[in-house]
Amino acid sequence: MNADTIHILLVEDNKDFAKLVQVYLQRFQKDLFTITWKQNHADALQELQPNNGIDVVLMDYFLPGRNGLEITREIKEKKIDVPIIFLTVNKDFELALDVMKLGVDDYLVKEEISSPVLPKTVLNVIEKHRLKNQLDQLEISQQRLKAIRETLASVLDEFEPPLHEMHKIAGQFKQSPSAETYKNYLKIIEDNVLRIMDKLEKLKTLKQDKTIKYIKDIKMLDLS
Repeated sequence: MNADTIHILLVEDNKDFAKLVQVYLQRFQKDLFTITWKQNHADALQELQPNNGIDVVLMDYFLPGRNGLEITREIKEKKIDVPIIFLTVNKDFELALDVMKLGVDDYLVKEEISSPVLPKTVLNVIEKHRLKNQLDQLEISQQRLKAIRETLASVLDEFEPPLHEMHKIAGQFKQSPSAETYKNYLKIIEDNVLRIMDKLEKLKTLKQDKTIKYIKDIKMLDLS
């Protein structure tokens, strides 16, 4: 599937309506939308597996077994992060309130599918969801950075004195008569002390919560 294609999960038990959704979305912009159509709760939940790439859900209210509200509630309880647009046959204020309380992203009447309202709503909801995720990630990153700084503040002061002392002793030892014999070892000590001191200095001024892969699934702070 093209990376720019929007993958829609349509949860709807009416075959004719499902075909109409496909027709009107294709009419808006051909090949922009790909629709996966499911008719019930079990199939819809199965389709919302992490690797299936669903960008947005169009959820009908009247469905066999469990209605759209119940399915939506289960999606939210399972922490499945996907925007949901609710579809109903008429404007029901009470239902609209129930839907919004569940954190549904938008609410449309089915008669609006023949107008540009449906594709534009899908695009707007996806964009808002993307921006919300970016803001959430930024907030998480800022909180992590704050926690890192607080942790570092309590330990850096303990690291620096012995490092400075090691650097001083290595410098003094270089002036001794036997320094030539151990010059390779002294260079290793000095290089490593200076390297650690440089990393500590970068940690003090850490401005970005950025990690890089270290070994397998282990990551480390990027201090480059």
